[in-house]
Amino acid sequence: MAAIKVHGSVLSTATQRVLACLYEKELEFEFVPVDMKAGAHKQEPFLSLNPFGQVPAFEHGDFQLFESRAISQYIAHEFSNKGTQLIYPGSKSMATLAVWMEVEAHQYDPAASKLAWEQFYKPLFGMVTDTAAVEENEAKLTKVLDIYENRLSQSKYLAGDSFSLADLHHIPVTQILVGTQSKKLFESRPHVSAWVADITARPACSKFLAMQKQ
Repeated sequence: MAAIKVHGSVLSTATQRVLACLYEKELEFEFVPVDMKAGAHKQEPFLSLNPFGQVPAFEHGDFQLFESRAISQYIAHEFSNKGTQLIYPGSKSMATLAVWMEVEAHQYDPAASKLAWEQFYKPLFGMVTDTAAVEENEAKLTKVLDIYENRLSQSKYLAGDSFSLADLHHIPVTQILVGTQSKKLFESRPHVSAWVADITARPACSKFLAMQKQ
């Protein structure tokens, strides 16, 4: 099999999204750290992999990709016979899966990522948390989670009754938020709380977190 390489940062939730997918598919890969503090993601040779200068970038032999969600979809389709089945058979099931992947990217992630930035990354980098930004984005995420609570009362996972890419895409930023004051937003909704406990307990999550300690 052609070699798989992931170029990124173990602290990046976008990179973690790809790593989680690779671990779910039980695939061997090489991780190539990108020194973002030194601005390596804004310079060659990284820009030849992603001209937008954002991690991660992905190589499978001579095939190159960027954008974490596109990478995870490629992995799920290309290696559908390996590890966890992350996509669904049938056009209607896949359309439903596509809906919830879009919801994650456009409804959930903007507020969730801002909350992670304010409450996890800023303190990590010695910066001061903006409490007004936390309050604003908790209000936004609350509205999204109300919809999730209703959806998860109907199915165990977002797109159906089995774990899929739609759920996997949530794991990196969600596992950060359950370690912050924003965990109350999840804990106050029983179906959301059970879903979060389920997806963040997957071995793939502990494996990409372990990479931060190496």
